Amino acid sequence: MKLLLTSGGITNESIRAALVGLLGKPISESRALCIPTAQWGHPMLGPASVWGFIAGEPPRHMTSLGWASVGVLELTALPSIGEERWVPWVREADVLLVDGGDTAYLCHWMRESGLSELMPSLPDTVWLGLSAGSMVMTPRTGDDFVHWASAPDDRGLGVVDFSIFPHVDHEQMPDNTMAEAERWAAGIGGPAYAIDDQTAIKVVDGTVEVVSEGHWKAFPA
Repeated sequence: MKLLLTSGGITNESIRAALVGLLGKPISESRALCIPTAQWGHPMLGPASVWGFIAGEPPRHMTSLGWASVGVLELTALPSIGEERWVPWVREADVLLVDGGDTAYLCHWMRESGLSELMPSLPDTVWLGLSAGSMVMTPRTGDDFVHWASAPDDRGLGVVDFSIFPHVDHEQMPDNTMAEAERWAAGIGGPAYAIDDQTAIKVVDGTVEVVSEGHWKAFPA
């Protein structure tokens, strides 16, 4: 898949332009499925915040960008309805909009649903992640970002070879400083990026490009 891994969604024109470039056509001609699943695993999130994501309420604006169509793909439901129903929905989509929440919970349900196994057969589909929706593609998140009580560990899917520390210097997250990101990176055991909500990481065919109107830092292994 083509990956656009963001901290805060489509927050500026540079990230929006990167999204359009990955789609290869206007947003108004593109079909989207949104995945709110990660929210259910986070103790601070719930029905109201899930609805906010689906409805495209600020500040995330993932579903309200002007898509040709938007649908909801709830991963926890997929194992009970059969692949013959949901796989065509995914194959028909141009982009998957994947919300934040708890990365371990999202990772669990991507595996349980079968979506992670389907991904390699979707080379033209864009994965637009927000926070945990981006971190799930990484090898590890670090224990600080694990909130789901049943999480076995901090591992993600490992689709990319770097980890992500999101929401750097966010006004509502006073602990997410660049100094804290440096401490986190020292223990992550691999290359990593710290990014703020004005930054995204684009990955196509293994090539990594940072798209930013904010600030970020790369941490070598």
